[in-house]
Amino acid sequence: MTPAIEVSGLGKRYGGVQALDGVDLEVAQGEFFALLGPNGAGKTTLISILAGLARPDRGEARVMGHHVVRDYRAARRALGVVPQELVFDPFFTVRETLRIQSGYFGLTHNDAWIDEILDHLDLTAKANANMRTLSGGMKRRVLVAQALVHRPPVIILDEPTAGVDVELRQGLWAFIRRLNQAGHTIVLTTHYLEEAETLCSRVAMLKSGRVVALDTTANLLAGLSGVHLKVRLEPDRLPEALRARALPVSGGLQVIALERAALVADALAALRAEGIQVLDVQLEQPDLEEAFLRLVGREERAA
Repeated sequence: MTPAIEVSGLGKRYGGVQALDGVDLEVAQGEFFALLGPNGAGKTTLISILAGLARPDRGEARVMGHHVVRDYRAARRALGVVPQELVFDPFFTVRETLRIQSGYFGLTHNDAWIDEILDHLDLTAKANANMRTLSGGMKRRVLVAQALVHRPPVIILDEPTAGVDVELRQGLWAFIRRLNQAGHTIVLTTHYLEEAETLCSRVAMLKSGRVVALDTTANLLAGLSGVHLKVRLEPDRLPEALRARALPVSGGLQVIALERAALVADALAALRAEGIQVLDVQLEQPDLEEAFLRLVGREERAA
């Protein structure tokens, strides 16, 4: 089966900045895929090349088998992008905006699908409202609707829930899940790593324009050994023996990284020996954020 997205040896430089440095990536049709990385990792540049907003200096990229430069019309039609920035025309209503977007793809009499999108994104009541009167969250919903108006098989969501309230976030993900179940390929970039962990079956991690990890979410998490011991203490301090294992405080709790669960008893014993009372205790497995930080740190040490 033709990959939904295929990237080979992709490189892009802006002046003295190497934004992409030989990226190889393949996303299968029907995947829910996460593209993660810190600011400046190259995520937006990669998306821009796939969407035809930038041209690579070297390498190739395809969407549903269509070369993004040589067969750009078919590649654009196969792709819907929800940008991170709130970009909109202030002179049109929501419905007019979606009709105009449909026209860019040669679609007329598209109102039935527009109505369905408006309903799923809870925008029906705002269909005739001018875009400039909408809240930031509502504008972001319209950006999602614009990306879907031509029914693309591949959808890229670039930080779609940034600055969005919890209710909208949950509603948006419910709709996106339904699209994925219907066969759409979803590529997500997000700073909310718990979203990627919950939604995505496979993850690529970028750092300085290179892919530093590419695996299933389950395998990335399985590669992390150890546990995090979270404790609320009185007095709120760690003994010298545990300070080297301390991570940043989370939710008012001291966090201690342990190589294996068997060391929990030793850590609690060290606290008792110092006369420190444990008021609350939680035990957690490392998450995708921990995997990302370890992998990026490993890459930096190798460099």
